[in-house]
Amino acid sequence: MWLLILLLGILILLILWELWVCEGTHLGRRFVVWLYDLAAFRYDRIKQFDPSWERSFLGEPISTMSSGFDHPRLLDIGAGTGRVARSLCPLPSFHGTLINLEPSKRMLAIGRQITAGDGSTWIRAWAVPLPFADGSFDIVISLELIEFTPKPKDTLEEMMRVLQPGGWLLVTNRVGRDAPLILGKIYRRDDFPRVLENVGFQDVSVYPWQVNYDLVWARKS
Repeated sequence: MWLLILLLGILILLILWELWVCEGTHLGRRFVVWLYDLAAFRYDRIKQFDPSWERSFLGEPISTMSSGFDHPRLLDIGAGTGRVARSLCPLPSFHGTLINLEPSKRMLAIGRQITAGDGSTWIRAWAVPLPFADGSFDIVISLELIEFTPKPKDTLEEMMRVLQPGGWLLVTNRVGRDAPLILGKIYRRDDFPRVLENVGFQDVSVYPWQVNYDLVWARKS
C-alpha cells in the first residue's frame, strides 16, 4: 500500500515537473504547441509584457542593429503573439521587413490580429526545418524558444543556415533556477558562447536580461 502511494506521488511529481517546469518539451514539439494553443488567450496576461520596456530593451536594439543593412530582412522564430513585431515595427527608425514564424495556430491568429497593419508577415511553420533558403535573412531572432525544441543545437544550426554571412542572431538562453531541471535542453551560461562558436557564430555578446534568461547577440562568420 505504502509503495503504491509512493509510486503515485512520484508520478504526480514527474507530471508536474514536465508540464509546469519543462512545458512538455520532453514529450515532443507537437505536445508543446498543443499546450501553447491552450494558453494562447492568456499568454500576454501570463507574461505581463510592458510595452515601454519591450520597446527600449528589445525593439530599439534590434532596429539599431538592422540599420547596418540595406533593406534588412528579419525573421522572428517562435514569434508567439508578436512580441518582437509590437516592439519593433512601430518605431520610425525601423525600415526593414519582418517575418513572424509561429507553429501554434492560436498564438499565430492572436499575433496576426494584434499586429495587423504593421507591415510584418506571419507564417505557420516549425523552427526545424525552416522553410527558407540559405542566407535569406540579415537578422534572425528567437526568444524563449530553443529549450522547447527537440534538439536545441539543430535549431541553432538552422538559424545559422538562413542567415546571410555577416548577419546577426539574437537569441535567449535560459539560466533561471529552474533551468537545470529542463534536462538535456539547457546550456550553462558559461558554456553557451562556446556552443554558438562551435555552430559557426562569432562576436558573441551575452547580457543578463530577465530572471530566467540571458539575451545573446552573435554574428555569422
